[in-house]
Amino acid sequence: MLDVKIQKMQEDDINGIMQIERTSFGTYHWSELAFSNEINNPLGSYFSLIEVDTTRILGYCGFWLIEKEAHITTIAVHPDYRKNFLGELLLQKLIKTGYEKDAKWFTLEVRAGNAAAQRLYEKYGFESLGTRKKYYQDNDEDALIMWTENIWEEKFKTLFKKLEEELTDKKTYNVVGG
Repeated sequence: MLDVKIQKMQEDDINGIMQIERTSFGTYHWSELAFSNEINNPLGSYFSLIEVDTTRILGYCGFWLIEKEAHITTIAVHPDYRKNFLGELLLQKLIKTGYEKDAKWFTLEVRAGNAAAQRLYEKYGFESLGTRKKYYQDNDEDALIMWTENIWEEKFKTLFKKLEEELTDKKTYNVVGG
């Protein structure tokens, strides 16, 4: 079983993050400077997923909190570690952090062609409420705009608790520390 930890993103993580960034999103996406800026952004909450034994970066995620809206700006897992529920682990970290920061909703954009990501978000109560035409500059692909209902409502809290328990039962990793 893989031992992992999630920590607040640090400058030392950026090289590993950029390897995943290029593999996942191609040449156009975020730069080293963008990640460095987000680490210091008071509206941002950014995290790295690290393999404990090797200190290899396996994934990362983050959101901006603007008023009561937590806008997920990025979430990615290294291709070699996908389908191991690590993306779901990162999404859960973001939602837990949203609760800690008193967010009321989550929102994000996802590629119209990324059915796997859409299924994950829908599982967590996100609904598609619109489209941003030609949103992605690398190929002019549309983005679906997805939102949750109020995360403090009993319906969402019950769903989230159920999904946390389910993930615990099927995970392929061991979370070490925090």
